[in-house]
Amino acid sequence: MGHYDVIVMGGGPGGYIAGERLAHAGVKVLVAEKESLGGTCLNVGCIPTKSLLNGAKLYDHALHSKQFGVTVEGASFDWDAMQAWKTKTVDTLVGGVGAMLKRLGCEVVKGHATLVAPGRVAVDGTEHTADHVIIATGSEPVIPPIPGARDNDRVVDSTGMLAVTEVPQRLAVIGGGVIGIEFASLFAALGSEVTVVEMMPEICPFMDADVAAALRKGLKGVTVHLESTVQSIDGSTVVFTKGGSEQRLEADLVLMAVGRRPLVSGWGAEEAGLDVSPRGVRVDDTMRTNLPNVWAVGDVTGRSLLAHAAYRMGEIASAHIIDTVAARKDGQVMRWNTVPWAVYSLPEAAGVGLTEREASAAFGEVVTAQVPLQLSGRFVAENGLRAPGTVKVVADAATRTVRGIHMLGTYAPETIWGAATALETELTIDDLRQVVFPHPTVSEGIREAVWAVRG
Repeated sequence: MGHYDVIVMGGGPGGYIAGERLAHAGVKVLVAEKESLGGTCLNVGCIPTKSLLNGAKLYDHALHSKQFGVTVEGASFDWDAMQAWKTKTVDTLVGGVGAMLKRLGCEVVKGHATLVAPGRVAVDGTEHTADHVIIATGSEPVIPPIPGARDNDRVVDSTGMLAVTEVPQRLAVIGGGVIGIEFASLFAALGSEVTVVEMMPEICPFMDADVAAALRKGLKGVTVHLESTVQSIDGSTVVFTKGGSEQRLEADLVLMAVGRRPLVSGWGAEEAGLDVSPRGVRVDDTMRTNLPNVWAVGDVTGRSLLAHAAYRMGEIASAHIIDTVAARKDGQVMRWNTVPWAVYSLPEAAGVGLTEREASAAFGEVVTAQVPLQLSGRFVAENGLRAPGTVKVVADAATRTVRGIHMLGTYAPETIWGAATALETELTIDDLRQVVFPHPTVSEGIREAVWAVRG
């Protein structure tokens, strides 16, 4: 038993970044993690999928590089070697997080943390006390109540998909969100016959409709069934309805990728009196909960299930705790509308802010422009004229303030931070026109889109 300034329940992105920021400021902090530091993102999410996707992209480039003057004879991939690279990458980064926390003086304990009461946390039965508690318990995959989905070794979630021992010849993906589309791209690039079944009118419904449609059309080797509802799964055969008729999809493996949900049970939330629902722990824009000196960050809040959003939430909670210790106030708040998203599919996509539909609902009249990335010299040099690529900018007509920027194509996730900065600082179309973009870069597509706005 010990007393700390702060106890962090969970060592994922939100939890470990909070531990780092607090320890860096000299705060005595304990991070409790029941499995491995890095949480879902580092161990069975963002990082392992990107490791495998990188191999798939290299293989795809090798097969289709003739137009660039490079011919690769006998290109092949080794799934076991790709898995080994994934494991090495994950182990390296997990070790790096642990080393960073240790260097800063943050204590880490492995065990299941339970919130007993404000200021009291039990880790595997050993109770500790703290002036503040940060809850960062994360999320878990959703398995809908579809007959045949549970207790079926031919149906896997994202964690199971990362561990398959061989590439399936036929893969059925239930869900056309980020997880489903990324895995669809990965295995299609490696030769799988991939079919996505999505119940909504379009994949990735959080995206601007124009960009989402362009992404779907740009997916190579992937068949997508929209407005389709899965009725049952018989072994690895998916039965779904589309347009009033029943269809059967024969596959060798079924990936259940309908999303994730906040992990709000099993760690004492209700017993401690926390304001919680299946949608997550309720927090304000400073990450405070209804309990005194109890904070929540990351997926468990249900506000934004993205690792970089968790980072920022962890930083905001930490900043307010540090301000309390130092008797100061800098007023940091979470601005949910400037959190960018990214899809690392083939092709990639990214965006930040409001879609055209959302901006119209919020501001009435809007101005928009959409341009092909073929206006970027680097994009053409590296991808050609037929590769999917577009940039769309959305602004409200009254003030011309930029409300959303959406991109499809190579380097979109690496570029979108600049767009997020434009929204964060509330730049107008005219402000953004004065920014100098390096040439030749794909980021110049943003400049072209901004100048394409009328007026």
